[in-house]
Amino acid sequence: MVLVSVASSAVAPGTEPSVDPAVRSVLAEAVEVARAALNELGEGVVGAYLGVTADDECAATHRFAADLAGYHGWQWAVVVAAAPESDHVTVSELVLLPGPESLVAPAWVPWNERIRPGDLGPGDLLASAPDDERLVPGYTASGDPDVDETAGEIGLGRKQVMSLEGRLDATQRWFDGEYGPHSEMAKAAPSTCMMCGFYLPLAGSLRAAFGVCGNEFAADGHVVHAEFGCGAHSDTTLPTGAGSPQFDAYDDGAIEIVELPAVAAEPNQNTTDTENAQSEQTD
Repeated sequence: MVLVSVASSAVAPGTEPSVDPAVRSVLAEAVEVARAALNELGEGVVGAYLGVTADDECAATHRFAADLAGYHGWQWAVVVAAAPESDHVTVSELVLLPGPESLVAPAWVPWNERIRPGDLGPGDLLASAPDDERLVPGYTASGDPDVDETAGEIGLGRKQVMSLEGRLDATQRWFDGEYGPHSEMAKAAPSTCMMCGFYLPLAGSLRAAFGVCGNEFAADGHVVHAEFGCGAHSDTTLPTGAGSPQFDAYDDGAIEIVELPAVAAEPNQNTTDTENAQSEQTD
Protein backbone atom coordinates (compact mmCIF):
# COMPACT_ATOMS: atom_id res chain seq x y z
CA MET A 1 0.00 0.00 0.00
CA VAL A 2 1.32 3.45 -0.96
CA LEU A 3 0.92 6.17 1.66
CA VAL A 4 0.19 9.55 0.11
CA SER A 5 0.42 12.95 1.80
CA VAL A 6 -1.89 15.57 0.31
CA ALA A 7 -1.66 18.35 2.88
CA SER A 8 1.45 20.07 1.51
CA SER A 9 0.28 20.30 -2.12
CA ALA A 10 -3.49 20.69 -1.76
CA VAL A 11 -5.16 23.33 -3.90
CA ALA A 12 -8.61 24.70 -3.24
CA PRO A 13 -11.25 23.78 -5.84
CA GLY A 14 -11.64 26.43 -8.54
CA THR A 15 -7.97 27.32 -8.75
CA GLU A 16 -5.28 26.10 -11.11
CA PRO A 17 -4.24 22.50 -10.36
CA SER A 18 -0.75 22.11 -8.95
CA VAL A 19 1.56 19.98 -11.08
CA ASP A 20 4.79 18.62 -9.65
CA PRO A 21 7.50 19.20 -12.31
CA ALA A 22 9.18 15.97 -11.22
CA VAL A 23 6.26 13.92 -12.58
CA ARG A 24 6.93 12.24 -15.91
CA SER A 25 4.64 13.45 -18.69
CA VAL A 26 3.04 10.04 -19.19
CA LEU A 27 2.03 10.04 -15.53
CA ALA A 28 1.01 13.70 -15.38
CA GLU A 29 -1.28 13.36 -18.42
CA ALA A 30 -3.27 10.48 -16.88
CA VAL A 31 -5.88 12.78 -15.30
CA GLU A 32 -8.86 11.28 -17.13
CA VAL A 33 -7.62 7.76 -16.46
CA ALA A 34 -7.59 8.57 -12.75
CA ARG A 35 -11.03 10.20 -12.86
CA ALA A 36 -12.51 7.27 -14.78
CA ALA A 37 -11.19 4.89 -12.11
CA LEU A 38 -12.91 6.92 -9.40
CA ASN A 39 -16.19 7.03 -11.33
CA GLU A 40 -16.03 3.29 -11.79
CA LEU A 41 -15.48 2.92 -8.05
CA GLY A 42 -18.85 4.58 -7.50
CA GLU A 43 -18.23 5.62 -3.90
CA GLY A 44 -19.23 9.27 -4.30
CA VAL A 45 -19.09 12.40 -6.38
CA VAL A 46 -15.68 13.23 -7.86
CA GLY A 47 -15.10 16.98 -7.79
CA ALA A 48 -12.57 19.38 -9.27
CA TYR A 49 -9.10 18.26 -10.22
CA LEU A 50 -6.53 19.50 -7.67
CA GLY A 51 -3.18 18.42 -9.10
CA VAL A 52 -0.55 15.72 -9.22
CA THR A 53 2.53 14.94 -7.14
CA ALA A 54 5.39 12.53 -7.74
CA ASP A 55 5.79 9.49 -5.53
CA ASP A 56 8.87 8.21 -7.31
CA GLU A 57 10.13 7.87 -10.89
CA CYS A 58 7.47 5.33 -11.79
CA ALA A 59 4.45 6.51 -9.78
CA ALA A 60 2.45 9.68 -9.19
CA THR A 61 -0.70 10.64 -7.31
CA HIS A 62 -3.58 12.59 -8.88
CA ARG A 63 -5.92 14.37 -6.47
CA PHE A 64 -9.58 15.35 -6.84
CA ALA A 65 -11.99 17.13 -4.53
CA ALA A 66 -14.39 14.77 -2.77
CA ASP A 67 -17.87 16.29 -2.79
CA LEU A 68 -19.25 14.01 -0.10
CA ALA A 69 -21.64 14.99 2.70
CA GLY A 70 -19.79 15.00 6.00
CA TYR A 71 -16.34 14.97 4.37
CA HIS A 72 -15.54 18.65 4.02
CA GLY A 73 -12.05 19.18 2.63
CA TRP A 74 -11.36 15.50 1.90
CA GLN A 75 -9.72 14.48 -1.37
CA TRP A 76 -9.71 11.48 -3.67
CA ALA A 77 -6.17 10.28 -4.37
CA VAL A 78 -5.42 8.02 -7.32
CA VAL A 79 -1.97 6.46 -7.63
CA VAL A 80 -0.97 5.71 -11.22
CA ALA A 81 2.18 3.89 -12.28
CA ALA A 82 4.21 3.34 -15.44
CA ALA A 83 7.43 1.48 -16.10
CA PRO A 84 10.45 3.63 -17.09
CA GLU A 85 10.05 2.95 -20.81
CA SER A 86 6.26 2.53 -20.87
CA ASP A 87 3.94 4.92 -22.73
CA HIS A 88 0.77 3.97 -20.81
CA VAL A 89 -0.21 3.94 -17.11
CA THR A 90 -2.03 1.60 -14.79
CA VAL A 91 -4.09 2.50 -11.73
CA SER A 92 -2.45 1.19 -8.56
CA GLU A 93 -4.62 2.54 -5.75
CA LEU A 94 -7.69 4.62 -4.98
CA VAL A 95 -8.08 6.19 -1.56
CA LEU A 96 -9.99 8.95 0.23
CA LEU A 97 -7.67 11.14 2.31
CA PRO A 98 -8.19 14.19 4.56
CA GLY A 99 -6.99 17.56 3.33
CA PRO A 100 -5.60 20.46 5.37
CA GLU A 101 -9.12 21.75 6.22
CA SER A 102 -10.64 18.37 6.99
CA LEU A 103 -12.23 17.53 10.32
CA VAL A 104 -10.56 14.30 11.44
CA ALA A 105 -10.66 12.26 14.61
CA PRO A 106 -7.82 12.81 17.10
CA ALA A 107 -5.00 10.32 17.25
CA TRP A 108 -6.03 7.14 19.04
CA VAL A 109 -4.70 6.83 22.56
CA PRO A 110 -4.71 3.50 24.46
CA TRP A 111 -7.24 3.39 27.30
CA ASN A 112 -4.58 3.12 30.01
CA GLU A 113 -3.08 6.40 28.79
CA ARG A 114 -6.46 8.16 28.75
CA ILE A 115 -7.21 7.50 32.42
CA ARG A 116 -7.21 10.67 34.51
CA PRO A 117 -7.57 11.28 38.25
CA GLY A 118 -11.22 11.04 39.24
CA ASP A 119 -12.20 8.65 36.41
CA LEU A 120 -12.42 5.60 38.68
CA GLY A 121 -15.98 4.93 39.78
CA PRO A 122 -17.77 2.32 41.93
CA GLY A 123 -17.26 -1.15 40.49
CA ASP A 124 -14.51 -0.09 38.06
CA LEU A 125 -11.32 -2.14 37.90
CA LEU A 126 -8.00 -0.43 37.22
CA ALA A 127 -4.90 -2.63 37.22
CA SER A 128 -1.43 -1.12 37.48
CA ALA A 129 1.03 -1.83 34.70
CA PRO A 130 3.40 -4.81 35.25
CA ASP A 131 6.38 -2.47 35.01
CA ASP A 132 4.86 0.39 37.04
CA GLU A 133 7.88 2.20 38.48
CA ARG A 134 5.78 3.46 41.39
CA LEU A 135 5.65 -0.05 42.88
CA VAL A 136 8.31 -2.44 44.10
CA PRO A 137 8.01 -5.91 45.68
CA GLY A 138 7.06 -5.70 49.33
CA TYR A 139 9.99 -7.80 50.48
CA THR A 140 12.57 -5.29 49.26
CA ALA A 141 13.60 -2.17 51.12
CA SER A 142 10.89 0.48 51.02
CA GLY A 143 13.05 3.32 52.29
CA ASP A 144 11.20 3.56 55.60
CA PRO A 145 13.45 2.20 58.39
CA ASP A 146 10.53 1.26 60.65
CA VAL A 147 8.73 -0.68 57.91
CA ASP A 148 11.87 -2.42 56.68
CA GLU A 149 12.92 -3.48 60.18
CA THR A 150 9.51 -4.86 61.12
CA ALA A 151 8.98 -6.69 57.80
CA GLY A 152 12.41 -8.26 58.10
CA GLU A 153 11.80 -9.50 61.63
CA ILE A 154 8.44 -11.17 61.09
CA GLY A 155 8.78 -12.08 57.41
CA LEU A 156 5.49 -10.45 56.47
CA GLY A 157 4.53 -7.56 54.31
CA ARG A 158 2.39 -6.48 51.42
CA LYS A 159 2.99 -8.00 48.02
CA GLN A 160 3.97 -4.57 46.71
CA VAL A 161 4.81 -1.23 48.28
CA MET A 162 5.43 2.21 46.84
CA SER A 163 8.90 2.76 45.49
CA LEU A 164 10.94 5.88 46.15
CA GLU A 165 9.90 7.18 42.71
CA GLY A 166 6.25 6.53 43.54
CA ARG A 167 6.43 8.38 46.84
CA LEU A 168 8.25 11.32 45.30
CA ASP A 169 5.66 11.52 42.54
CA ALA A 170 2.77 11.47 45.03
CA THR A 171 4.30 14.01 47.39
CA GLN A 172 5.03 16.38 44.51
CA ARG A 173 1.36 16.27 43.44
CA TRP A 174 0.24 16.95 47.01
CA PHE A 175 2.77 19.74 47.41
CA ASP A 176 1.63 21.48 44.21
CA GLY A 177 -2.07 20.76 44.72
CA GLU A 178 -5.02 22.43 46.40
CA TYR A 179 -3.78 21.55 49.89
CA GLY A 180 -0.14 22.49 49.39
CA PRO A 181 1.77 25.34 51.06
CA HIS A 182 1.51 27.65 48.04
CA SER A 183 -2.27 27.49 47.53
CA GLU A 184 -4.38 30.63 47.96
CA MET A 185 -5.99 29.17 51.10
CA ALA A 186 -2.59 28.58 52.72
CA LYS A 187 -1.38 32.08 51.87
CA ALA A 188 -4.36 33.64 53.68
CA ALA A 189 -4.30 31.30 56.71
CA PRO A 190 -3.36 32.62 60.17
CA SER A 191 -1.24 29.55 60.95
CA THR A 192 -0.09 26.20 59.52
CA CYS A 193 -1.50 22.69 59.75
CA MET A 194 1.47 21.36 61.68
CA MET A 195 0.37 23.60 64.59
CA CYS A 196 -3.31 22.64 64.33
CA GLY A 197 -5.07 20.28 66.69
CA PHE A 198 -7.02 18.72 63.81
CA TYR A 199 -3.81 17.69 61.98
CA LEU A 200 -3.19 13.92 61.90
CA PRO A 201 0.40 13.23 60.73
CA LEU A 202 1.01 10.38 58.30
CA ALA A 203 3.13 7.46 59.44
CA GLY A 204 6.50 6.50 58.04
CA SER A 205 8.79 8.54 55.85
CA LEU A 206 6.07 11.07 54.94
CA ARG A 207 5.30 12.01 58.54
CA ALA A 208 7.50 15.10 58.56
CA ALA A 209 5.75 16.79 55.67
CA PHE A 210 2.19 15.48 55.35
CA GLY A 211 -0.86 14.61 57.38
CA VAL A 212 -4.64 14.29 57.12
CA CYS A 213 -7.11 17.00 58.14
CA GLY A 214 -9.68 15.84 60.70
CA ASN A 215 -11.80 19.00 60.75
CA GLU A 216 -15.16 18.37 59.06
CA PHE A 217 -15.48 22.09 58.28
CA ALA A 218 -12.07 22.34 56.60
CA ALA A 219 -10.08 19.91 54.39
CA ASP A 220 -11.67 16.92 56.11
CA GLY A 221 -10.12 13.60 55.02
CA HIS A 222 -7.63 15.17 52.60
CA VAL A 223 -3.86 14.83 52.72
CA VAL A 224 -2.50 18.28 53.55
CA HIS A 225 1.03 19.63 53.69
CA ALA A 226 2.36 20.54 57.11
CA GLU A 227 2.68 24.15 55.96
CA PHE A 228 -0.84 24.31 54.54
CA GLY A 229 -3.40 26.20 56.60
CA CYS A 230 -6.93 27.53 56.62
CA GLY A 231 -9.24 29.75 58.62
CA ALA A 232 -10.56 26.81 60.66
CA HIS A 233 -7.25 26.31 62.52
CA SER A 234 -7.80 25.02 66.05
CA ASP A 235 -6.19 28.17 67.54
CA THR A 236 -8.28 30.59 65.50
CA THR A 237 -10.06 33.26 67.55
CA LEU A 238 -12.71 35.59 66.23
CA PRO A 239 -12.21 39.37 66.50
CA THR A 240 -14.16 41.25 69.17
CA GLY A 241 -17.71 41.93 68.09
CA ALA A 242 -17.77 39.21 65.50
CA GLY A 243 -20.92 37.20 65.02
CA SER A 244 -24.53 37.80 64.01
CA PRO A 245 -26.45 40.59 65.85
CA GLN A 246 -29.66 39.66 67.65
CA PHE A 247 -31.56 42.55 66.06
CA ASP A 248 -31.28 44.39 62.78
CA ALA A 249 -29.40 47.66 62.92
CA TYR A 250 -31.57 50.78 63.39
CA ASP A 251 -30.87 53.45 60.79
CA ASP A 252 -32.25 56.80 61.95
CA GLY A 253 -31.08 58.34 58.70
CA ALA A 254 -33.83 56.45 56.90
CA ILE A 255 -36.63 58.06 59.00
CA GLU A 256 -38.24 61.43 58.19
CA ILE A 257 -39.45 63.43 61.22
CA VAL A 258 -42.74 65.29 60.51
CA GLU A 259 -44.40 67.82 62.86
CA LEU A 260 -48.16 67.23 63.17
CA PRO A 261 -50.60 70.22 63.64
CA ALA A 262 -52.03 70.77 67.14
CA VAL A 263 -55.51 69.32 67.75
CA ALA A 264 -58.02 71.29 69.96
CA ALA A 265 -59.01 69.42 73.12
CA GLU A 266 -62.67 68.34 73.31
CA PRO A 267 -64.59 69.57 76.45
CA ASN A 268 -65.19 67.05 79.20
CA GLN A 269 -68.85 65.94 79.23
CA ASN A 270 -69.06 65.72 83.08
CA THR A 271 -67.73 69.24 83.52
CA THR A 272 -70.28 70.61 81.05
CA ASP A 273 -73.23 68.93 82.86
CA THR A 274 -72.13 70.30 86.25
CA GLU A 275 -71.89 73.84 84.93
CA ASN A 276 -75.42 73.64 83.43
CA ALA A 277 -76.89 72.38 86.74
CA GLN A 278 -75.32 75.23 88.74
CA SER A 279 -76.71 77.74 86.25
CA GLU A 280 -80.27 76.40 86.67
CA GLN A 281 -80.13 76.60 90.50
CA THR A 282 -79.01 80.21 90.33
CA ASP A 283 -81.86 81.14 88.08
